[in-house]
Amino acid sequence: MNNFKLHTPFLPAGDQPAAIDALERGLKEGLRHQTLLGVTGSGKTFTIANVIARFNKPTLVLAHNKTLAAQLAQEYREFFPENAVHYFVSYYDYYQPEAYIAHSDTYIEKEAMINAEIDRLRHAATQALLTRKDVIIVASVSAIYGLGSPEEYQKVHVKIEKGTAENRAALIRKLVGIYFERTNADLNPGQMRAIGNSLEFMPVNERVMYRIAFGGDVITGIDQLDPVSRARMAEPKSVFVFPAKHFVTSEEKRDSALKNIKLELDEQLAKFKREEKPLEHERLKRRTLHDIALIRELGYTSGIENYSRHFDGRAAGEPPHTLLSYFPHKKDGAPDFLTVIDESHVTVSQIGGMYAGDKSRKDNLVEYGFRLPSARDNRPLMFEEFEERVGQVVYTSATPGDYERAHSGQIVEQVIRPTGLIDPELVIRNVTETGKYSGQIADFIGEAEIVIKRGGRALATTLTKQMAEDLAAYLRERGIKAEYLHSDVKTIDRIDILTNFRKGRFDILVGVNLLREGLDLPEVELVGILDADKEGFLRSETSLIQTIGRAARNVLGRVILYADVMTGSLERAISETNRRRALQIAYNGKHGITPVSIKKEIHDIAASMRTEHQRTIDELLVLDTLAYKDDPAAFIKRKREEMAGAVEQLDFETAALIRDEIYKLEGIGPRARKPRTRKPLSGS
Repeated sequence: MNNFKLHTPFLPAGDQPAAIDALERGLKEGLRHQTLLGVTGSGKTFTIANVIARFNKPTLVLAHNKTLAAQLAQEYREFFPENAVHYFVSYYDYYQPEAYIAHSDTYIEKEAMINAEIDRLRHAATQALLTRKDVIIVASVSAIYGLGSPEEYQKVHVKIEKGTAENRAALIRKLVGIYFERTNADLNPGQMRAIGNSLEFMPVNERVMYRIAFGGDVITGIDQLDPVSRARMAEPKSVFVFPAKHFVTSEEKRDSALKNIKLELDEQLAKFKREEKPLEHERLKRRTLHDIALIRELGYTSGIENYSRHFDGRAAGEPPHTLLSYFPHKKDGAPDFLTVIDESHVTVSQIGGMYAGDKSRKDNLVEYGFRLPSARDNRPLMFEEFEERVGQVVYTSATPGDYERAHSGQIVEQVIRPTGLIDPELVIRNVTETGKYSGQIADFIGEAEIVIKRGGRALATTLTKQMAEDLAAYLRERGIKAEYLHSDVKTIDRIDILTNFRKGRFDILVGVNLLREGLDLPEVELVGILDADKEGFLRSETSLIQTIGRAARNVLGRVILYADVMTGSLERAISETNRRRALQIAYNGKHGITPVSIKKEIHDIAASMRTEHQRTIDELLVLDTLAYKDDPAAFIKRKREEMAGAVEQLDFETAALIRDEIYKLEGIGPRARKPRTRKPLSGS
């Protein structure tokens, strides 16, 4: 038994009990696809949590962006505090894929900045899947990209047990063999250091340190330590250590892979020779031989993932291992876990689009001699391959797409909210008379100021990133606390912005597409949809209904649609919203329900993604901000003197903390967003 234990202070209400029963019945009857059509604020996550607890199988929850995934992971952790709930997204803070643009003869090298803390969370997710059954993984579409073989990953783990015969040198060699690095400085995940007659290391999946004590050739003690205070947390009798990298290859497999890479190189060089392509021939030869030499000597080269098919022993065209490979399967190979696709109207098409874009880029690299043909097999799953690798699926959305509607064995509606809240009031404003763009802004500001005075928050949605930034800057110039949010804002920063918005540190949030699906902001009383009549993706029926839903968690929720003409999308979105309002009002009247706003605790859902270094800086900022505001110049001067003093004492860690605190206070740190020149809003 997996024993999922659902913790909640409330019982299912509204449409939830019927939806939970219907979905559970569908799963037990073996329905491959089901859809939960739940309006915003109806508690779809709570409904799914009840289904998971009843169905009692490991579960993958797929979301279409990192911010939504982080929010869902936090919610599921609250529902299942005794079970393993993990977060699995791309570990890149910045990623520029390798590419070649033929018409301009431009080669773009791969550039990437890896977030070590998110990498730790990825390892925690895969290790949980391999060691227990009560697991929920909340993931982005990173789940369909290549990952090392779970068999190899699990096979080479190291077990350290008190009382066993083992000397320090042998244990160091074992940890090096699973890609741990040796250091004499402070430990980071995946590192170890020898101190006296003991060995200390930090696993890649935990924020703890282990100290192994030796007496001769015997392990005499294992201590689990706090990495900052070094206080003893526990004295386990044994500990399992998994590899520091997901891609694990034995020496035998590596030698075989290198032979196969060389054979493929010879074949491709012969092809280029036949086609009389000397430039491509020379380019591929130099690069691949250089990579082979580095792999043979160092075990690694930049872009090694392009040779993953050879290291995995896969045939040409065979799909890679992914996160899905780590989930349990039955003896016949059939998936034995539940998949939930959140905001499926976006996520399904996103999954389907990943392969084509990757293939187009790789084809160019292969054709012009930058990569071997096997580089194409370092890829995301095709949609058909994804379908084969997941078992029973529940789609959740307020606006299911054509795919879900066509494939679902049943569509379960959840229109009535447990809180009695009804869909927000819709107001259509024609602003041509006052000048279209400036008129919208002036009207929205006037409405927002009324909301802010009574302690509420407001959202504004624009059509472009530049417009979002300009509007946020314009609002700040008018003395209104505002921020913008769009895809250029880093993952952790996005989550911080949403948390601070809920806490009331600013009153208006301006965004483009990230404000549509799944963001749970019950403090929002007003949503302004600018240029609502600009027919297109951001103003489609689906997008409009989703954006309207941002105001559905507050009893005072209201949406203003700024439009000069009534488009087909507007008409359909307004009609559907009014249909739902009618059902909700009738239900409330029949049962004597008075609507109440959703009350939800505010959690810092980014906390689990911050490093110890970042958290320490945040704590220092809380203590020092007031002193900085009193006299910024004097405070920064004093901090710089403290930093210099720490360097003189060779205390580089303290110096780095002070340096990054100064960066944050001055607004010039690595996470500060570069301001753009703002054009006047009026008359545009």
